[in-house]
Amino acid sequence: MEYDIKDIGLADEGKKRIDWAERDMPALRAVREQFAKEQPFAGRTVAACMHVTAETANLMRALKAGGANVALCASNPLSTQDDVAASLVQHDGIPVFAIKGEDRDTFFKHLEAVIALAPDLTMDDGADLVSTIHQSHAELLTTIKGGTEETTTGVIRLRSMSKDGALKMPIVAVNDAKTKNMFDNRYGTGQSTLDGIIRATDILLAGKTVVVAGYGWCGRGLATRARGMGSDVIVTEIDPIKALEAAMDGFRVMPMNEAAKEGDLFCTVTGNIDVITKEHFLSMRDGAMVCNAGHFDVEINLGDLKGVASEENVRVRNNVDEYVVNGKRIYVLAEGRLVNLAAAEGHPASVMDMSFATQALACEWMATQETTLAPAVYEVSEEIEERIALVKLAAMNVSIDKLSDKQTHYLASWEEGT
Repeated sequence: MEYDIKDIGLADEGKKRIDWAERDMPALRAVREQFAKEQPFAGRTVAACMHVTAETANLMRALKAGGANVALCASNPLSTQDDVAASLVQHDGIPVFAIKGEDRDTFFKHLEAVIALAPDLTMDDGADLVSTIHQSHAELLTTIKGGTEETTTGVIRLRSMSKDGALKMPIVAVNDAKTKNMFDNRYGTGQSTLDGIIRATDILLAGKTVVVAGYGWCGRGLATRARGMGSDVIVTEIDPIKALEAAMDGFRVMPMNEAAKEGDLFCTVTGNIDVITKEHFLSMRDGAMVCNAGHFDVEINLGDLKGVASEENVRVRNNVDEYVVNGKRIYVLAEGRLVNLAAAEGHPASVMDMSFATQALACEWMATQETTLAPAVYEVSEEIEERIALVKLAAMNVSIDKLSDKQTHYLASWEEGT
């Protein structure tokens, strides 16, 4: 078996980390048990380009239990947990191509390694895998059955491809599932981003002015938790509805060029490019910190920052680089990449449990379609959503009411009224 990881000797430590995460992933565990009985992926090869974390490892285990030949590469150069990668290779026989801190060339070499296995199904975390297949391996598109996409950024890219007629395979937008974005994006990103910031900087958030760029599910989760830590939170937005929501949730809302003058800590969670640029850096206070929790490292324009900095940046702490702009120090966390994964461990297993159980069932749905699906972006079914939610509620010892026959009839009728 071919693989490329940092050190196979880390495998035992990685297994402990994976097993610890599994304790808090009952929904995915139930899916894995079902897969082991039904073998929905027998004879299928699944190529996954995802953050190589303990939670992802449990997803890979579930797919393999269902009969899949699985290969995994990293979806971000800084998000790999090297001990987890080693454990998947050593203990589970899953080829992994991922090394924390790998350079750009290595990143794409690893991507090519999983593509070389001629997958039947893909799993993406940012659409790099699907994009590369379309651009450089179009011959595979005739045999690939379909794929899944985990992130907001990836779904945006894939919907753009579909709109332009460039998408040549069916994709399930797992990110758009309620059991993913309402929980993973809000609670997972909210907590893990603050975790990464604190691990990198050891700052006290109480009393700080925190600027959150973007008020989608990720942004609102981060803004809420920063406020809970005692921060004065400013939200920047381009969407009037989301801006209105942020204002009514009690946050100050203003353009970034105004917020740049007030913020102590800035975090981008938009999925877009050039959210913080030269004009903003020039306005920032001495000691301002900037970081990103969006998928790609394009939200903070580091080229602009280097262009206005008076000297080379200096690594002052692990995951903290100092730039000097007009005598003022500006600190960039985790090289502008995903701070929650680069400087911490990503989302807690409990919330990834729902995301990855949904991911696994969406992949099963794709794999078991009797007829070929047209190239398009598909939604996760309500049946899958409700199933995951019910399993999760049961694991949390939470029960809910059920409709009576009379209530069901009433909701389905129109005759009765005032």
